[in-house]
Amino acid sequence: MKKAIKIVSLLLAAALLLSFTACSGGNAPEKEATDPAAPAADAVTYKIGLCNYVDDASLNQIVGNIKTQLAAIGKENNVNFEITDENCNADPNVLSQIVANFIANKVDLMIGVATPVAMAMQAATEENKIPVVFAAVSDPVGTGIVASMDAPGANITGTSDYLDTAAIMNLIFAADEDAATIGLLYDLGQDASTTAIADAKAYLDAKGVAYKEATGTTVDEVVLAAQSLVADKVDAIFTPTDNTIMTAELSIYDMLAEAGIPHYTGADSFALNGAFLGYGVDYANLGRETADMVADILMNAKNPGEVPVRTFDNGTATINTETCEAIGFDYGTIAEAFTPYCTSIQNIVTAEAFEE
Repeated sequence: MKKAIKIVSLLLAAALLLSFTACSGGNAPEKEATDPAAPAADAVTYKIGLCNYVDDASLNQIVGNIKTQLAAIGKENNVNFEITDENCNADPNVLSQIVANFIANKVDLMIGVATPVAMAMQAATEENKIPVVFAAVSDPVGTGIVASMDAPGANITGTSDYLDTAAIMNLIFAADEDAATIGLLYDLGQDASTTAIADAKAYLDAKGVAYKEATGTTVDEVVLAAQSLVADKVDAIFTPTDNTIMTAELSIYDMLAEAGIPHYTGADSFALNGAFLGYGVDYANLGRETADMVADILMNAKNPGEVPVRTFDNGTATINTETCEAIGFDYGTIAEAFTPYCTSIQNIVTAEAFEE
């Protein structure tokens, strides 16, 4: 009998041991991994609808930095910014549908990257008053998006990449004081170009320098427009922060370089895509500042119409060193000539997109 009891006890002990092993061994369900960068489960969530106007290096850089900065702010403050990211590819019908979808999905705020998107969002939110924060609008007052830079009014504010056109004109003549004819390459339909082109004409008229205008609304048209300026033997070409020309830069920079014509432009992304020079704001910083405004409006219940539009220093010149050499300029000499007209000078080589 004692022997039988001993056997039963041993069997029970073995069963307990197996049970313990099963509970603590590799077959047990693992605890779900958590993303250390994600807000906690109890985080407040804000729904954001973001629309980019077109796929180009500058605007993509803005979008990337908006998203990265909002993720960092969310982690720090236990807030979840749920972003629906769209691109209308310069199609007004697609843009209208995207904005309508944002409204139907009851987003807490919209972000419009570039002037046409900001204008569409402004028009669509006149009654519902959904807050709108724009990014890279060159002339917010001139386009009627805001009442003033300090007091935007209504439900909208944002960041401006206003271009100091005279500064670029100064660079053209610092490089070639004898330049007699300047090409103006732009899209007539781009609101971002309207004021800058008018300013360029006024500058050149005052200086007594001739200019030739060439416009296009598609890549193919821009290529033809650039060819016409080459045929006219212009001494340099100016393009403001024009998204249409930006999307075509990779298709025209070789042609202009071979003709020895420097292309002066309103953003470093043009230089990235082969233009001789890009002059203007730091778009990575503009994206981060836009995100800061978005977070402030949502987290602190700020009225967008009372938040001043943010502007940035236009003093950074970015020179494409490959194109500089191709058109016969010496980089050191050119950089020295530009120094009095810039707060800083950077260099870059040709690529399709900025590195992450």
